[in-house]
Amino acid sequence: MRKIAALYGGSSQHYRTLNEPKYRQYLQDIVYLPELADTPLSSFDVVLVTSRLHRGLMDQARDKLKAYVEEGGTVVAMTPLPDGWLTQLKWEFRPTNFWWWLDKDASSGLVQLKPEHDLFRYISMGDATWHYHGVFWPKANDEVVIATEDGGAVLFTCREGKGSWIITTLDPDFHFGSYFMPAAEKFLDGFLPWLAEGNIR
Repeated sequence: MRKIAALYGGSSQHYRTLNEPKYRQYLQDIVYLPELADTPLSSFDVVLVTSRLHRGLMDQARDKLKAYVEEGGTVVAMTPLPDGWLTQLKWEFRPTNFWWWLDKDASSGLVQLKPEHDLFRYISMGDATWHYHGVFWPKANDEVVIATEDGGAVLFTCREGKGSWIITTLDPDFHFGSYFMPAAEKFLDGFLPWLAEGNIR
């Protein structure tokens, strides 16, 4: 089992998600974001950056997280909105359709680009399907797992130094903690075990 640390900024929705027993069992530690600068990360295999954290504090954390990845760690960034600390990424805003599933012949616009990816042993595409706020346009050698129909990345992985980034515009931590969006719970039910057990590339 990989040792996972999750960053916590003090919001109620993240408190609920990270302390839910079925998710807490996969977390070695919950690190309060204002204390990250003084927290060694070398004992963790994965750092989970929850969504909607304080932008100023995340800007301060950028170099520490980048160094952690370069030395072999994995950072998971749940970032449904453009986050300035991820300076290496090209973000594109998309108007959010919260009610797409009410349309005739409803389609979320999301597609499974890598059905053979190890993540899909833990979740289905339906578990990763709800609204989204935008997309990333990663580099050619990054691995896009879930995308929009026009190729914008919604979940992708990339290597840096000895480690890797897993980046998604989905925000299941926010929605589960807000008691809103059943698919988000199903996503976390599989995603956290995958982080702990699966084949992260």
